[in-house]
Amino acid sequence: MPEKLMIVDGNSIVNRAFYGIRMLTNKDNVPTNAVYGFLNIFLKYIDELAPDYVCVAFDLAGPTFRHKQFEQYKAHRKGMPDELAVQMPLLFGVLSAMNVAMLQLEGYEADDIIGTVAGLCEQAGTQCAIITGDKDDLQLASESTRIYLTTTSRGLTQTDIYDATAVEAKYGVTPAQFIDVKALMGDSSDNIPGVAGIGEKTALALIAQSKSIEALYENLNACGAKGAALKKLEDGREMAFLSKQLATIDRNVPIDFTFDSVRRRDYNASQLYGVLSELGFKSILQRLSLTQDQLEPAAPAQPCTDMLDAKAYALVQNAEELSALAERLRAAGAFFYRIYSYGGQLAGVSASAGGSAAFVPAGLALCQQTILEILGPLFADKNIKKTGHACKDDVVLLNGYGIRFEGLAFDTAIGAYILEPSRTGYALCELASLMPGIALDDGAQLLGRGAKLVSIADIDAQTATRFACREALCLEPLKETIEKALKDNEQEYLYYEVELPLVTVLADMQIAGIAVDRESLTVFGAKLSARIDALSAQVYEMVGYTFNINSTKQLGEALFGKLGLPVVKKTKTGYSTDSEVLEKLKGKHSVIDLLSEYRLVSKIKSTYADGLLAVINPATGRIHSSFNQTVTVTGRISSTEPNMQNIPVRHELGREIRRMFVAGTDDYCLADADYSQIELRLLAHISGDAAMHRAFLDNDDVHAITASQVLHIPLKDVTPRQRNAAKAVNFGIVYGIGEFSLSQDLGISVSEARRYIDSYLGHYSGVREYMDAIKRQAKESGYVTTILGRRRYIPELSSSNHNLRAFGERVALNTPIQGSSADIIKLAMVRVHRRLSEGGYRSRLILQVHDELIVEAHKDELDEVCALLKDEMEHAMELSIPLVAELKWGRSWYETK
Repeated sequence: MPEKLMIVDGNSIVNRAFYGIRMLTNKDNVPTNAVYGFLNIFLKYIDELAPDYVCVAFDLAGPTFRHKQFEQYKAHRKGMPDELAVQMPLLFGVLSAMNVAMLQLEGYEADDIIGTVAGLCEQAGTQCAIITGDKDDLQLASESTRIYLTTTSRGLTQTDIYDATAVEAKYGVTPAQFIDVKALMGDSSDNIPGVAGIGEKTALALIAQSKSIEALYENLNACGAKGAALKKLEDGREMAFLSKQLATIDRNVPIDFTFDSVRRRDYNASQLYGVLSELGFKSILQRLSLTQDQLEPAAPAQPCTDMLDAKAYALVQNAEELSALAERLRAAGAFFYRIYSYGGQLAGVSASAGGSAAFVPAGLALCQQTILEILGPLFADKNIKKTGHACKDDVVLLNGYGIRFEGLAFDTAIGAYILEPSRTGYALCELASLMPGIALDDGAQLLGRGAKLVSIADIDAQTATRFACREALCLEPLKETIEKALKDNEQEYLYYEVELPLVTVLADMQIAGIAVDRESLTVFGAKLSARIDALSAQVYEMVGYTFNINSTKQLGEALFGKLGLPVVKKTKTGYSTDSEVLEKLKGKHSVIDLLSEYRLVSKIKSTYADGLLAVINPATGRIHSSFNQTVTVTGRISSTEPNMQNIPVRHELGREIRRMFVAGTDDYCLADADYSQIELRLLAHISGDAAMHRAFLDNDDVHAITASQVLHIPLKDVTPRQRNAAKAVNFGIVYGIGEFSLSQDLGISVSEARRYIDSYLGHYSGVREYMDAIKRQAKESGYVTTILGRRRYIPELSSSNHNLRAFGERVALNTPIQGSSADIIKLAMVRVHRRLSEGGYRSRLILQVHDELIVEAHKDELDEVCALLKDEMEHAMELSIPLVAELKWGRSWYETK
């Protein structure tokens, strides 16, 4: 008989147990019903199937590759109830005591892991039993893979078993075609859109006939659908193909899996008895024949397994102890630290050197002033090297107390970001957990977050001391681990010359902020309000009555009921009136243009006119945006409160917003330097394409040259439309643009777009060779790099799903270009900031937006600063194509553009 593997969909089964079984608690009043129900289902199938291999797959918190494809994926899902969340660690403890392997991987769902394991079983000739409550797994059914679909209600579990034959008998489609069914009908629980108005019955009938959505859409008129149903299918084509991507289980997840690692093993009887007794599961203890006699006698005390617990902690309670700590840190010449704040104020400091640590809370015994007077000089001394975590906020905080942070030697958050740019977060406790022998408490659980945040100085002193000292102590081994990895990856230059000094640059930009003309912004907001009122009145006049334009339901009734416009898309709650619908209705009625303008003006008013007024600092009259260094996978900087990278430029009203950003006083102006076509220049440099090189080196209009060469027409005959088409391809190639997207951008047929791309790549053969080579290299290594060695890992390239692989190929094409652009602008920022600082200039770098740097320049220094800015930007990196920075200056940001 072939061997058998049982894999359990952990999240699915525990959810069904939680909702299907009445609430149970243990003696400490902790909920246990989900764990109890899970174990009953788990043990039932262990007994029935007697598998040789056993494992449980779980989801991890955080976005997956599907969220990158569709931002709204699972957007309607509510968070895990607290009563269930508290049970998950209990379940993990039970499974650990049972010696059951648990499989998880960041960026993937449990279904993907299950599909991958099932595929490995099929390759090895091993039978696979999937225990789940999720119909999505029916697509995995085969002759050797069976789906045990369970439902739990009122404590009773019912199971339907499906192999490939059973799926087809039940639904009339094969397991693989079940994906296409979901692509049409969608899935409200996962927020997979499907085709609006197509339900399960219709979807099954269509796929049973056409076999796939590809075949269905190749000959839509032959599918048998008529009237409204056919119209829905036509309108929903794009959503159908997107939904198929989202619904397809990835069967090539890069998990560390061997059959031996999931071989069924005997339970750790003593440990399991203790865990189940704590949970109060007497019936399961009896079922497993576990008794107190199996408890092992207490073992003699063992050395501490957590390396940090062997270190010395101290709570500093008076000025004498604090002075002694400061002297010890000064004598060491370097230390590791953590700064804690609450409400923008210092709440405490922990520091370690020489293997021991101390915590200094800001409270009655030691006020902020005393702490800052004694420790401040250490942070201001550039000869004393400091290592911290996410240090930009520390620089900003200390600056508020008049202390200039100097001597930053290492930032572990920045190092971790370079090594793993796709992580969803860089919390210290998460990074520390990657090292053996260290387990930090979660700061968010101890101190809270958002409105529930508490000061570390207000919690129990013993708990706070242990937590804060362990955080400081863990920085030393974490730094060593990250340093080694950076060296192995040849990323030391990127870290020490670009990213680490950028911490201080971004902090100074945040501290400086940018001045805003509050009066003009207020007037502008009033102007927008008047325009909104005028547009509303015109809409009401056309419709014939007054209604709430912002209500989807009321607007839908006005457009499709009262005015009788053709219905484009319907949702479960009624007519859709989103931007896509309005775009398709253009030209059908003059009210559509009014509504489009109404929405644009309303957004500009709420987001920028009102939004910017709300974030002006009353003390400085400036906006102090928070610049983020560890958010984007490409290496680009982002900003929040407000997002300065997203100030609108495509509409005249949006461009007016730039008038509101001004120099602080009449003695200053804004000097703006913007890289010219930096990504195209990088494409020419990296690809080595001779024709593209010539165009840039001759300082020609590269877009007109491209149109001339690709279309085989004289340069003087190139029309503006042809130049724009060439420009779209030039920039699109950098982002791996496809023929469909290009056709949409240019308003041409797909075949015409395909011919344009083919002609382009035929002429720029070096670009084609680069594209082929970078995709091959990415597939071999699993990542691509920028000129400075910044890496982006691309697991999508190993996916069995064509659309995911295509996405991965686009990332492989784009990252070396976009990432190198990010490296260059960061280098320029570091060097401009350094020269302004070391030169004693009154001018300062205040803003970075995409490929643009803005300096608030004192008018007496304007010529020098402009020359400095242009020089550093154009020589940040030496390429085979010269970098060009276009520089302008003015009283406002608008004037510089």
